[in-house]
Amino acid sequence: MPDKMTDLIEELALANRILAHEGVLDAFGHVSVRHPTDPGRYLLSRSRSPLLIEPDDILEYTLDSAPVRPAKVHLYAERVIHGCIYQARSDVMAVCHHHAPAIMPFAIAGKPIVPVFHLGATIGEDLPFWDQYDEFGDTNLLVVKPEEGQSLARALGRHNAVLLNRHGATVVGSGLKELVSRSIFMCQNADYQLRTLALGTPQPLHRGEVKLAGVLGQLPNVVGRTWEYWSMRLEASGGMPPRRSAAKATRRPVPKRSRVTPRERRKGRRR
Repeated sequence: MPDKMTDLIEELALANRILAHEGVLDAFGHVSVRHPTDPGRYLLSRSRSPLLIEPDDILEYTLDSAPVRPAKVHLYAERVIHGCIYQARSDVMAVCHHHAPAIMPFAIAGKPIVPVFHLGATIGEDLPFWDQYDEFGDTNLLVVKPEEGQSLARALGRHNAVLLNRHGATVVGSGLKELVSRSIFMCQNADYQLRTLALGTPQPLHRGEVKLAGVLGQLPNVVGRTWEYWSMRLEASGGMPPRRSAAKATRRPVPKRSRVTPRERRKGRRR
């Protein structure tokens, strides 16, 4: 029987590296996934650049964003983003927080990202904004307090993503593969929207088109096809993560060999 936890941990490490390779994440940003059997927990790496994350970096957290086991490594300061969204949205199974160059002009200008091509429909008809300053005044813009994470989760509401003014974006999904495709297509959409301004006013998808095309972007064959494509691009670059340590994944106690005396050995031959 396959080990669901081991498979999910390896998939999370791969998701981090794919998003880094495709330009969504850089030295910062983070991706998490809800625990496969306990909805009151989630999995997130130790504090490390996403392109370097390995399965052995993945830790388990409660929804209060406390590590389940004492950690001797640095943790992401903004992990409350993940815990608070999982608390607020039982349907969310994966979360990504990033500062991709493609979306930053919109986050800085406070201008909406709207679907302008069919795969961009995966973000939904509109994206809300969250301005940390409105509720918390001057901060260093990191979302580190539970009340900040809860405020962000409220702004996200039932949407697929939320833009953080002058900071970045947070994206959610019903699974890691859907999250990865939504995060990448959102950045592509933002890039196309911004480029179109050089030619004229962007013409967004109609409301019905967003709904119908958005369903396409969530189909298993579409999500699986894109995951395979981005995985192969990562592999071609030599950036695939190692498998989880075999010792940690499959270690079993080895029975001690009994010591047999020479006399007992001779008796055994006579029987």
